[in-house]
Amino acid sequence: MFKIPAVWMRGGTSKCWVFEWDNLQVPGKSVDEVLLRLFGSPDHRQVDGVGGGTSTTSKAVILSRSLGEDADVDYTFAQVAIDEHKVDWGSNCGNCSAVVAPYAIERGWVEPGQESTSVRTLNTNTDQLILQKVPTPGGALQDPGTQLIPGVPFPGLPVGMGFLDPAGRTTGKLFPTGEPLDKVAFDGRQVPATLIDAGAPLIILDAVSIGLTGHETAGNIDSQAALLVHLDDVRRDAAVRMGLAASRAEAERAIPKLAIVARASPDDEADLVVRMLSMGKLHPALAITGSVALTMAAQHEGTVVRDLLSTDPSSGLTMRTPAGIVQTWAEVRDGVPVVGTLRSARRIADAELLLPQTW
Repeated sequence: MFKIPAVWMRGGTSKCWVFEWDNLQVPGKSVDEVLLRLFGSPDHRQVDGVGGGTSTTSKAVILSRSLGEDADVDYTFAQVAIDEHKVDWGSNCGNCSAVVAPYAIERGWVEPGQESTSVRTLNTNTDQLILQKVPTPGGALQDPGTQLIPGVPFPGLPVGMGFLDPAGRTTGKLFPTGEPLDKVAFDGRQVPATLIDAGAPLIILDAVSIGLTGHETAGNIDSQAALLVHLDDVRRDAAVRMGLAASRAEAERAIPKLAIVARASPDDEADLVVRMLSMGKLHPALAITGSVALTMAAQHEGTVVRDLLSTDPSSGLTMRTPAGIVQTWAEVRDGVPVVGTLRSARRIADAELLLPQTW
């Protein structure tokens, strides 16, 4: 058996296994092969591995001390497929990103301050710099922390995250097609869509345009097989138009993601109602990279999001998700746009994962 050190952590509304790059080097095997076997994929239950059988619990974060001067920690996100023999490296996970600063402080890679500690983290999937800030009263991490967020029943360590200049990190453009509004084919008809790259590539659809209200539950959406097929058709077509894939068949499962948005009711504290799909199913809350993209979309005239708002989005968005309210903030620092939000994180377990010599 190979023994692989790992830490099991919750970041935001996701759970992820956290590794260091050197510990995933197994003779004769690629990192993809190692992760798939550790997680127990392909198998919809992932019964012989550490995967949780859902898109939000089949994730890995792989870290190292930064090789550059602009960051303290480099990290790479891996979405481990469940039913497929595949690892998707094409995007970042904003929720899982929240584990990076606490891990780095715990490992002694970053010296903690007496009140709080800022950690410069670089996501290598998207070349995105994220400034993370965590409280360290007396020079130590809080355990377990007191921060509650929508979609998580228990508190954790608060992690503030600011995405610096997030536009075009994957495709090179905020709007990869050059337009804030496009038309896409949905069930044989053309509907408006915003194709945007900020935090991560995202397709945004108006719920009403596809026959939904935007308030649907996971059961409402995940049980409609035909709807899911039509939405995935939109997503794959958009992947080609955004330059993320050469053909529909080559589109990754994890990117681009798709958000369905609706106008908030007048008595709602939210600016916008959001339902997001991830890996073909409704996300239980909201992908944080998706919240960054939605916030950036809100700040530009002509987008699907902007046309649904009755409030000024210049300082951020308040979004109602299936799990509750998610808020973002937006500002400009030294001429650079920054979009941020607050997450929580918790270390669940330190582990030694056992990998068979052959499989």
